[in-house]
Amino acid sequence: MSSEWTHRLKIFLQRFCQPTTACMTCMSGSWGIILSPIHWTIAIHTGLLTGLLAIFLTFTPASKILYHRYGNALIVGLLTTAGDAYSHMGHYHIAAAEHIITGMISGILTLGMSYLFEDRARRLRAAWTRALV
Repeated sequence: MSSEWTHRLKIFLQRFCQPTTACMTCMSGSWGIILSPIHWTIAIHTGLLTGLLAIFLTFTPASKILYHRYGNALIVGLLTTAGDAYSHMGHYHIAAAEHIITGMISGILTLGMSYLFEDRARRLRAAWTRALV
């Protein structure tokens, strides 16, 4: 597999996990329904669509945005909003509120993970070392 496709696979997996997590966090209801297969189906559809949109973005000149921390978070937030709006109807009283909140949470997760996992997860390894000492 070429390094270009390996990079695209990595982008897809990251863009699948972050929106799926954000979607499960933002769905209305209590934390007791976190194991609901219906909610997981919607969250996985949102993640898959966001991942596919991110893959399509890699074929355009706009793919350069994915290499910058804040641009990446913004793009992932927007793609998650689009993916969530396409996957299901909102549960809140305001039409697009849930989709926008899901996109914002996904962008925040993306930004946070970019700090945690930069330089081969240097910050996580240092925290783990401090915790063991």
